[in-house]
Amino acid sequence: MKLDDFDFELPERLIATRPVSPRSAAKMLLASGDTVEDRHVHDLPEMLQLGDLLVLNNTKVIPARLFGTRTREGNVSKIEVTLLSPDTQGHWRALIKPLRKVRDGEEIAFDAGLSATLIDRVDGQGVLYFNLQGEAFDAALAQAGQMPLPPYIAAKRAADAQDKEDYQTAFAKHQGAVAAPTASLHFDAPLLEALKARGVEFAEVTLHVGAGTFLPVKVEDVTTHKMHAEWGQVDDATAAQINAAKARGARVIPVGTTALRLIETAATGRGTIAPWVGETDIFIYPGFAFQLTDALMTNFHLPKSTLLMLVSALMGQDRMREIYAHAVAQEYRFFSYGDSSLLIP
Repeated sequence: MKLDDFDFELPERLIATRPVSPRSAAKMLLASGDTVEDRHVHDLPEMLQLGDLLVLNNTKVIPARLFGTRTREGNVSKIEVTLLSPDTQGHWRALIKPLRKVRDGEEIAFDAGLSATLIDRVDGQGVLYFNLQGEAFDAALAQAGQMPLPPYIAAKRAADAQDKEDYQTAFAKHQGAVAAPTASLHFDAPLLEALKARGVEFAEVTLHVGAGTFLPVKVEDVTTHKMHAEWGQVDDATAAQINAAKARGARVIPVGTTALRLIETAATGRGTIAPWVGETDIFIYPGFAFQLTDALMTNFHLPKSTLLMLVSALMGQDRMREIYAHAVAQEYRFFSYGDSSLLIP
């Protein structure tokens, strides 16, 4: 299985740099069996059935991108920091640009009274200790930080105040992600209410999406690719909801590849799941045996990406080539702020 098997031509104009408004006005491609329909996200209640269970990722994106300065002997250097993940001691792993301009023990000053000291470096990343902790840290970060937009958006424009709303889901609860679960960005209050009225049920999981989600696959044989690890949790109530849905024959439909990867990690067998917490580095590519997933709501993904491999595992490689060719021809908007699809094998 070669990397080139997951390549396709994508015109630059189809890469979305802003979401549509309202969120549920985005286009939605419905792929069910051998058919493809062009719909909109607000049509989702019509596409689902009474008792369907949507699995939502309730992670909350932190404004993880910081711009600061390092001062040494009167010389000031601009430093860019993207927070990646905290450890149990309150230190943060971070991408620091340029890392070579900061010595161990030196301080980087940011806005809002926030500063960080470089205490270590691991695998080309820095380990930072901040001067503020807890709620004081959260408040300063909210003021000083910017949303960590995906590289393909950040290359076209800087993050702004609107992104703090646009790049956050309507049901975000638990802080820790440095990238949004983007399929969920299409949900707004009217759509959620319409789905409830339809008899669709909801379950919530937490997977803190990491910056590794944007890392390119660098191996030609995709089966040898090593996924980044991300922290996630399936609690008792959600495991019970999913088990009950499968027992009664209802469909379990993750919203986004992050929710899918987490429930498939926590699966204990065909149609069963148990509470789970930890780091998952599950890699789903064609040949994977899905235990719980009956359909998937997801955006349109990068060529040669692990996410394209995941949807190809669900739908089949030839089928996904057809779906993506249709999406390009019909000028669907791609990636994080783009349009959506409902994939039903």
